[in-house]
This record gives sequence, C-alpha cells and structure tokens, in this order.
Amino acid sequence: MADVQAPTEIPVRYLPRSTRATMLAGAAVIVGLISFVIRLGQNPESAWISYVTNWLFFTSVSIGGVLFAVATWIVKAKWNWSVRRVSQSFVAFLPISFLLMLPMLGIGETYFPWIEMMETDPVVANKAAWLNMPFLVTRNVIMVGLLFGMALYFVYHAVRPDMGLLQEAGDKESSRSGWRDKLTQGWRGQEQEEVNSYSRMTKLGPAFVMIYALTMTIVSYDWVMSLEPHWFSTMMGPWFFMGAFWTGIAGTALWSLYLRTQDTAFENHIGLQQRWDLGKLSFAFCVFWTYLFFSQYIVIWYGKLPWEQAWIIRRSDPPWGAYSALVIVLCFIIPFAGLIGRKPKMKPALLATFTSIILFGIWLERYGMVAPSLYHEGDPIFTHWQPLIGLMFLGLYILAVRWFLSTFPAIQVWQPMVDAETLEAEVAVEVPSPTT
Repeated sequence: MADVQAPTEIPVRYLPRSTRATMLAGAAVIVGLISFVIRLGQNPESAWISYVTNWLFFTSVSIGGVLFAVATWIVKAKWNWSVRRVSQSFVAFLPISFLLMLPMLGIGETYFPWIEMMETDPVVANKAAWLNMPFLVTRNVIMVGLLFGMALYFVYHAVRPDMGLLQEAGDKESSRSGWRDKLTQGWRGQEQEEVNSYSRMTKLGPAFVMIYALTMTIVSYDWVMSLEPHWFSTMMGPWFFMGAFWTGIAGTALWSLYLRTQDTAFENHIGLQQRWDLGKLSFAFCVFWTYLFFSQYIVIWYGKLPWEQAWIIRRSDPPWGAYSALVIVLCFIIPFAGLIGRKPKMKPALLATFTSIILFGIWLERYGMVAPSLYHEGDPIFTHWQPLIGLMFLGLYILAVRWFLSTFPAIQVWQPMVDAETLEAEVAVEVPSPTT
C-alpha cells in the first residue's frame, strides 16, 4: 500500500441524516420480521435456516469491517486515513447482532440434527463433549460477547480523541453532544487522550485478531459444520473468517463510495488512492478466498474418504451443483476478471459494482454452507423467504451504520502518532570510524 500522509487540517463532516433512508430501512426491518414470523408458522426449519444464514452474513460483514480497521491499525497503514472511520462504523451493528443471536440458541432439534442422532449414532456420541446444547450456548455467548466487547472497546478509543476536538469546536447538536459528554468522561486533556488511545488500540489489536479467529472458527463449527456431524474440516474456520474479513473490505469500499456522493469533503478526501487500495485488497482476497476453498476441496477429493467427501458431494451434485457454481462465479470469476485491471479500481461506479457482486456472492455462500446440510428431497433449494427475511438484517445494519456515521465524524479527525522507535530508525546516525 502507498504511503499517504493525512492533511494537517481534517474537516469535521457527518453523514447527513435522511428521513427517507431511515423510513426505507425501517420498512425493510418490518417486512423482514413479518416474513420471518409467517415462515416460522409455515416451516420452522426453513425459517431458521434463513434467519441463521442472514445472521452469519451480516455479522461477518460487521465484524470483518472492524477487523479491517484493526489490521490496518496494527500495520500502521496511512493510505486509509479517510476511510478508517467507515470500517469502524460497522461496530454499531454488533450489539444488535448479539441480541439477534440469542433466539438462535434456543432452536434445538429444529436446526441441529445431531441432537436426535446422539442416542443412536456412535460417531456423534463420541463428540458429545463438544456437541451438547449447554456447552454450545455457553461458548457462543461468552466468545461472541468477548469478541464484540473488544470491538466496541477498540472503536471507543478510536472515537474518544475526536470528542475532545469537537468539544473545543463547540458542536451544539443535541444527540451528538450527548454522546460527546458520555465519551469524554474523565477527560485528561487532548494530547494525553490521544497518547492513551493510541497505546490501548496498539496493545488491543493483536489480541483482537486472535480472539476473532478463534470465535469465528467456533461459530463456523457450531452453525455450519455440526449440521453434518460425521464430517469435519480444519479449513472450515479459516475459510469462514477470512471470507468475513473480505466482506468487511468490500463493505468499507461500498460505504466509502456512498459517502463520496453525500458531501464534497468526502469526495475530495476519499480519493483515487483510497479507491485504488480498496480495489486491490478486494481483488487480492478474491484470490485468497478461492485458494482456501480449493485447499479444502483438493484434500477432500484426493483423500477419497467417504465422510470427508459427503459435504462436497452434496454441494456438487444436483440440485445444488448449479447453485455452488454460481457462488464460485460471483466470488471468484467475476471479481477476478473485473478487478484485475486498473480502471475498475479507479472508477467509483465500477468499483461499487464489483464490491456489490462480492457481497452478494458471500451472502449466497453463507446460505450454501448451511441449507444443503438440512435439505429434504423435493424441497426448493432457494425461495423468496431467504431475501425477505434478510431485509430485517439489512435494515438493522443500515440503520446502525448510518446512525454511527451521522453521530460521529465520518472521517477520523485525530490521526495516530508516529512511534518514537520508527523515527529513530529513520534518523541518519553518524557512525564513528573504527580506531586503529
């Protein structure tokens, strides 16, 4: 990534509030909720498949965006100074996501086939230490809560120094001033707060990455892999959580391009360099997603072990073969061919198109991870209930991100300090000549 310096004066800008956007997102939530209730009465298993897969997708996008903010912070990236807050804004959906997860913990036999298999299947019985509902509920509540809490704590420290600068500027808008007062409790001065936030975020970053990988692996094992309890794959976790990271990058690109249409300051500062690097990352992780998918597939195919093959065969043979091929087209072929050149990374409309295709492809992928394992012969593989129920999650996600970007500066005003050791390494030191 290029070395791009942030300007000395960064304008304070917010995403403009929009009654129309709020009403549309709210209507989507209502339609999605009604659709879920109706489908729950018709076919509970199908309703919960749609609910869980949409939860997996929108949670992936949100926590993936926060991970992107953390990762670029760890490597001290400078190119993304104007879109750093966009990635951080995804954290606003995580408390909602945690609440949406709680009903999933009570699904039981409607979703998990291993509950009925436990008494009659010796292979499943041997996994009882992991496959039991009390432990599943406990580990999901603790680990997801821990991960989301760390994400909120990281973003809190990213936002807090800006609140002091806004206090000095005298922003009197009521809802923003209320949050500013909450986030500046115990204020110790602007310089001290920036140093403190930098130190806390730098220490928290590596720990967050490790907890992210562990938690998302647990989520993929519980809500995807356990649906075929004879089958297992050590690649499932990395495939799942790196896909989430990829959606965080694509989501950051899409929201950044949207911001450019809302204010000239956004248009000026979210410029060619940011689009170029976001496009390169979207392209790179398209290749990496395919590498992880193929790494899982080739070992299963080469090993010719029946239990290991079952998961792949179910998704390769009719009626799921065409669906799986579509996922590969949307997640690899189109973004690979589309983003390999320079122009698509530089043109906002093209970059928005290809990142939207990536997000749609991963949305289908999350459904394809779950639905074939619970499929019954003769049922349709995909119905209109999947996107309808997804509207509830989409509406809540949009409302959360829009609230964050309209409440806190959409471009981070304070910028991270430069480590002293880095400065020392760059300063020319006169080496004394050796004495004879």
